[in-house]
Amino acid sequence: MADNYTQLASYAAQSKDSRGRLVAEPSPQFRSEYQRDRDRIVHSAAFRRLEYKTQVFVNHEGDMFRTRLTHSIEVAQIGRSIARALQLNEDLTEAIALAHDLGHTPFGHAGQDILNECMRDYGGFEHNLQSLRVVDELEEKYADFQGLNLTFETREGILKHCNLDKARQLDELGLRFLQKSQPGLEAQLANLADEIAYNNHDVDDGLRAGLISVDQLCEIKLFRRQHEVVKESYPDISGRRMVHEIIRRMINDQVSDLINNTRQNLVKSKPGSINEVRALAEPMVCFSADMRDLNMQLKQFLRKQLYQHYRVQRMSNKAGRVIRNLFDAFMAETKMLPPEQSERCRLSESSQGEVGRARAVADYVAGMTDRYAIVEHDRIFDPSALT
Repeated sequence: MADNYTQLASYAAQSKDSRGRLVAEPSPQFRSEYQRDRDRIVHSAAFRRLEYKTQVFVNHEGDMFRTRLTHSIEVAQIGRSIARALQLNEDLTEAIALAHDLGHTPFGHAGQDILNECMRDYGGFEHNLQSLRVVDELEEKYADFQGLNLTFETREGILKHCNLDKARQLDELGLRFLQKSQPGLEAQLANLADEIAYNNHDVDDGLRAGLISVDQLCEIKLFRRQHEVVKESYPDISGRRMVHEIIRRMINDQVSDLINNTRQNLVKSKPGSINEVRALAEPMVCFSADMRDLNMQLKQFLRKQLYQHYRVQRMSNKAGRVIRNLFDAFMAETKMLPPEQSERCRLSESSQGEVGRARAVADYVAGMTDRYAIVEHDRIFDPSALT
């Protein structure tokens, strides 16, 4: 089935022109190829686990904070809105957005950093590559193939970053990093939809947690100018309603800038197909110079005032110890792994040696939710937890 749009731009990704799947399959009868990708992602175990994985705050610290799952849904919503305005493929954009964090560790970036340290002598750990590993190998649902067997275009969008050594191991998917070419426009916009979502929603969660204040944020131009508009329009507004009004306007400001600037780029470059987009020297989907500066100011604020806040640092430090302890324990004695994981570790070690054992252990730890990692840690290290 073809994409269900009558006005896709010539440079948009089209199902009929997909570079295909790792294992050939008959085309779906009632869905496009990218709708099939999206549906496989939504039904995956890794996607369900995102509900209990940290965005900034550990999951059990409060039900109102964002998780990797709610973040991914928000990225998909922003991405689809941008894709529609630019006449790009909404289904592909949504699939990329929903899959982009499937390989994330428990405990957010703190978990990733520690697991990368644990894997330093075994090839390292990077969550973009792990997301690709999840959809290519680790999901076990289908009789005919490992993973989800997604299209090239969805896999291309999942892999936002990659060093050259890793790229050389990825065949066609790694070529763009070696040739310094671009991904399709849907991949480009999903990356920026991710940035828009996490920056603005981290502001919201930071305010809700009381780690940053409205007065502090008014030093940031992107926030301040929307705060002024909201207070002028609604003089008596305050609290959560005021915060929501400001943040939704911040998101709209960034989305509008991205759409308008990208349209100008496309008019200048005149790509006629997705392959011509890939051949361009620079990405087409990007903010204006002014908005890039505003975003950078917001990022720097969040890094200093929120991510480096002592309470977040305490959480990150504890989370890091949990990840490191689990990794070290399972590396030292793989028989402590659940039977399925222990067998996977044995097979991986038999073919790749200690590197294979470490990768299998990292797969298991990275797949944990926050709460499961904490429970597993207690089971192994708390003498009173004997089951």
